[in-house]
Amino acid sequence: MKKLLLLLFLGANSLAFSQKTTQPLPEHPRPDLLRTQWVNLNGSWDFTFDSTFVIPTKFAHKIQVPFPWGSKLSGVKDEADVAWYHRTFQVPAAWDSKRVFLNIGASDWHTLVYVNGKFVGEHKGGYTPFDFDVTSFIKAGQTQRVDIRVDDKRRMFTLYGKQGYGNARGLWQTVYLDARGADYIDHFAVYPNIDKGTVLIKAYLGGEASKDSQLSLKLSNGQSAIALVKKGSTIAELSLQLKKAHLWSLEDPYLYDLTLALGSDEVHGYFGFRKISVTPLPGSKIPYIALNNKPIYVQLALDQSYHPDGFYTFPTDAFMKDEIIRSKRIGLNGIRTHIKVDIPRKLYWADKLGLLIMSDLPNAWGEPDADMQRESEYTLREMLKRDFNHPAIFSWITFNETWGLFTHVDKKSIYTPETQKWVASVYRLTKSLDPTRLVEDNSVCCGRGHTETDIQSWHAYQAGYEWDKLMDDQSKNLFPGSQWNFEKGYVQGSQPMINSEFGNVWGYQGSTGDVDYSFDYHKAMNSFRNHPKMAGWLYTEHHDVINEWNGYYKFDRTEKETGLGAIVPGMSLKDLHGPFYVSTGQEITWAGKAGQTVKIPLHLSSMTDLSGDLRLKISFAGVTAWGEKQNHWTKELPLHFAPWDVKALDSLAVVLPKDKSVNTLSFVLTNASGKVLHRNFAHIIVEEGNLKPSNPKMEFVTVPVERFSASLFPDKQWSGVLGHKVNGAGAGYFEYEFPISGSDISEVRFMVEASSKPILGKDRSDAGKMDGDYMLGKGTFDPGVNPNAYPQTDVYASPANLRVSANGINVLETVLADDPSDHQGILSWHYQARNNKLDEAGTYGYLVQGLIPPAAWQVALKTGKLVLRFESKRGGLALYGDQSGRYVTNPSILILRK
Repeated sequence: MKKLLLLLFLGANSLAFSQKTTQPLPEHPRPDLLRTQWVNLNGSWDFTFDSTFVIPTKFAHKIQVPFPWGSKLSGVKDEADVAWYHRTFQVPAAWDSKRVFLNIGASDWHTLVYVNGKFVGEHKGGYTPFDFDVTSFIKAGQTQRVDIRVDDKRRMFTLYGKQGYGNARGLWQTVYLDARGADYIDHFAVYPNIDKGTVLIKAYLGGEASKDSQLSLKLSNGQSAIALVKKGSTIAELSLQLKKAHLWSLEDPYLYDLTLALGSDEVHGYFGFRKISVTPLPGSKIPYIALNNKPIYVQLALDQSYHPDGFYTFPTDAFMKDEIIRSKRIGLNGIRTHIKVDIPRKLYWADKLGLLIMSDLPNAWGEPDADMQRESEYTLREMLKRDFNHPAIFSWITFNETWGLFTHVDKKSIYTPETQKWVASVYRLTKSLDPTRLVEDNSVCCGRGHTETDIQSWHAYQAGYEWDKLMDDQSKNLFPGSQWNFEKGYVQGSQPMINSEFGNVWGYQGSTGDVDYSFDYHKAMNSFRNHPKMAGWLYTEHHDVINEWNGYYKFDRTEKETGLGAIVPGMSLKDLHGPFYVSTGQEITWAGKAGQTVKIPLHLSSMTDLSGDLRLKISFAGVTAWGEKQNHWTKELPLHFAPWDVKALDSLAVVLPKDKSVNTLSFVLTNASGKVLHRNFAHIIVEEGNLKPSNPKMEFVTVPVERFSASLFPDKQWSGVLGHKVNGAGAGYFEYEFPISGSDISEVRFMVEASSKPILGKDRSDAGKMDGDYMLGKGTFDPGVNPNAYPQTDVYASPANLRVSANGINVLETVLADDPSDHQGILSWHYQARNNKLDEAGTYGYLVQGLIPPAAWQVALKTGKLVLRFESKRGGLALYGDQSGRYVTNPSILILRK
């Protein structure tokens, strides 16, 4: 790749055209189809809104191309549907003997191009590249002028997709010039055959060859080949046997650089030597997606591929690279680019870094009439032509959730048999255009089914406690000839079955808004890994967007806190995504009485082609109601694993400790050399247990959190977690009275679980309504307005000042760092009612403790009441009880006697 990267550098930086370092996206937009003689036209263009067809003489704005108008990075507000762009450019003198082409990476939707005042051509579409030969329009030795009119009026047959998250209006991918030969290569397709060790390359010419010539190929491994091109030909083919063939894989994403030359025309590109297919798991008939003839357990994220400031267009190439790294960092092996034909350089980074891609055809929101069908098929053909050589892409998805496929009859939306036949024909069309990849006819949801497909996919958004039943039911219905998940007249074959969208976001009544995804996600992972008939999954989603807050990352790509590492040191999302997995099933919390025996089921999943021996270290530890940490026991078990196997281990019988406590069973799986391969855990809550500390001189006095003796929060005061948490907004206090007596007191301490409490959208009487279609950009844009919401912990803290006093005497002043909500909110999750609603799920606080001055408790002895006031000066205050938060404690005092 060093050679290719050098070409990219030269192409972007050593041209006659003067390019400023501030030019947006200066890199060549097509590393897979690159000519070294090119000029990048990104940057500042004149711009004006004007619906006439007369080239304007005055322009009201400056716009930064290639950012869609209306996006922050464009510098122009979205004020109309039709606009004109204008700029000047110069053609390098070295191009005098070449044909000059103007290339537009993507423009939405009807684009008219003029050069030096003359009409050059037009294009209708929103996602794929197009070009025009402007050689005859160039004035030798002069500065050239280009004017572009784009009409982006809403048309129901166009593939609008999810542009409600930010419209891709006008030019939204790089605009550039390049120089080509008299006969030139328009595009090429690489067909690797790893079984035979060969590679076939088809070069498609821009027109009929004007004379007999040669097509030459050079590879970065030193191999070369030549093919004759006869006059009048439009396609030329080359094939060769690779020497010491180097496969492209996720672990080693090796790319072959190539150069194709036809006369004076030369293009550079690359390919990955790999194979996509379906294969049964070893020793079974269970079909899995295969990479290089080996099964792969796909673990994907739905990628809306949006940027808050650029919408469809990313600000830099480095950002696109980081998008791929963000997925690999958490252990994913792929993403699904959702309802968008993604930018080629992002696909390039997936190729180079090794990340699989499912690629969606965008959808229309009208009916499947002739215009919509024509638009879909055109975009599909152009998408496959552009992206054929990306080894990262392993499947094409032609439709999603039957969007745009319903016909309205008598006020009903019907997915007609005729439309189903057309969908099946689009599947066959895609297979004819690209027999090297898998094709999905419709990524199905909501009661609809497949027609003809290579992947048996389904969507399910639900609460974490519903997964085992669903997975059991679906596994039973998975067999050739089954009609489950298929439309009438179509049946299952031997397709791999994967989940192609899941999450808790739509799994609760009215969706969730922003809520801790990690708890339900953990349950889903545990369940999935116990069901080997499911060949993989796809989580919704990679990052938040304007009205969906269920991403691994926030919209600005900052991190969210899962809390996993605080529960088991070193644990992260990667532990839930590895080849080895120890599962307790969908349940990850249990509760019972002291002394009770709880049986914890255990399964070992090994999604690897290896076999061998492992060791499983199980530790059991907890924290009592009075904050004492206890290590109960640790044991190690030898385990043997087989390739691509899921097996039940002996269940774990756990005797619950005597003390009221919350406890963690942690699992650490290592190989023979001690390397950690996987971490997991489950929680066990002792609800009815001892409340006497181990120190016989210590007395533990507690008051239920909801039984405060006084409170005052003028802004607002309310309860959460089904009444087991109290909240106060702004400045105010909660007071608790504790009985106290005796002349033998040595010291008194207090403890409480507390956090700040900002006002969320759902807590305000003036909160906006949630009405509107989120996917079309409507809704409130407020992550906390949904009744089920409680925003997950992130880098944006909401601190509060806490003052603790006892009988009017100051005890402690501290800062509550945040109002966190993540996997650490064990009790706030465990005690949720299983009614498809959430009440401040995942919320928890910090264990605040302090020594009460003798003067305070000596005053209290006179009245028999120690009055503790927990007061917020700003930022609000939340206090937690023994069935909310992280600790099984209420506001409490500890009295040490002499």
